[in-house]
Amino acid sequence: MTTTTTTTEKPPTHPSLIRINHSPIPLCSGAFSLTSLPAGSLLCKITHPTPSKKAYTSVQTGRDSHIELNSDLVFCNHSCDPTVEFDMEKMEVRVVQGRDLREGDPLTFFYPSTEWEMDQPFECTCGAQGGKCQGWITGAKGLGRDVLGGYWVNGHIWELVGEREGEKGRL
Repeated sequence: MTTTTTTTEKPPTHPSLIRINHSPIPLCSGAFSLTSLPAGSLLCKITHPTPSKKAYTSVQTGRDSHIELNSDLVFCNHSCDPTVEFDMEKMEVRVVQGRDLREGDPLTFFYPSTEWEMDQPFECTCGAQGGKCQGWITGAKGLGRDVLGGYWVNGHIWELVGEREGEKGRL
């Protein structure tokens, strides 16, 4: 007798770079690094995105534009002490400045670095030390320039901050 197993998991899109820990608990899966890289280096390019409306799984790329990543990158969770940066102008994911990425590290980014207003705000449980955890994550709109200045943040976010504050340009 032959048995067939079916799976709903898609094949990995970055098999040499990213390991996904799938959780049966909703919203608890995560991405982990399969490689070690120095601070500031390129982890991967963002390829094959599709235009999207603002959604829980989308990433904001401009004032009024969002994409679906269509890759394992969608499992990169939020942290107030992130390991990577999503540069939406260059369409790439880089290791944060000031800290090397080690094999096994969770791949996390600071959601307000891309999102002006979260589709679904949430209580952060990242546990970032030294008062760095922002608590309730609603997007960059709810954070001051002083907080955002402690992170690498996309240009479209700085433009919206400037508009909010009646200024032109970036920080």
